[in-house]
Amino acid sequence: MIITISGDPGSGKTTVAKLLAKELKLKHFSVGSSLRKLAVEHGKTFLEINKEAETNPDIDRFLDSKLVEISKKDGYVVDCRLGFLFIPNSIKIFLKVDEKVGAERIFKARRGLEHYSSVSEVLNSLRERKKSEFERYKKYYGVDYNNLKYYDLVIDTTNLTPEETVSAIIDFVRNKSGVRDENKE
Repeated sequence: MIITISGDPGSGKTTVAKLLAKELKLKHFSVGSSLRKLAVEHGKTFLEINKEAETNPDIDRFLDSKLVEISKKDGYVVDCRLGFLFIPNSIKIFLKVDEKVGAERIFKARRGLEHYSSVSEVLNSLRERKKSEFERYKKYYGVDYNNLKYYDLVIDTTNLTPEETVSAIIDFVRNKSGVRDENKE
């Protein structure tokens, strides 16, 4: 089984994916974390590396190659905007979040070189990032990852804890696959 998790910035993709992988005893892979690591290695912010990717397709090709490798395996939870595209046989999840709540979560997380002075600065950065990703993904792949038709399950995480989100995904996966939870019988 492979589960791909896409969604809005700050919706909890990586946090939920890590918890879900642990709960289901699967491996975890995060394209966002890989891109953040790449940004840090090059002394750039996440937004800067995203902007660079607009004109340097090698960045996305590198990340895409990781997804292609994973698509040939089994036993993964992958958090990635385009997981549904590169791993079409996966169970595809989309996490939504209110834009301001997402910005607040990112502000509190202080990941990598992402250090903001205010939630409004995060919000402006997220809007730029979403625009950059939308244009890039349309140009390179011809898709809009925000189109919910690509997903098997959509969850609004605005008022949910990561644990509640994981529980909803596990219930969905078990119902979809017909697997029974022995602890609930």
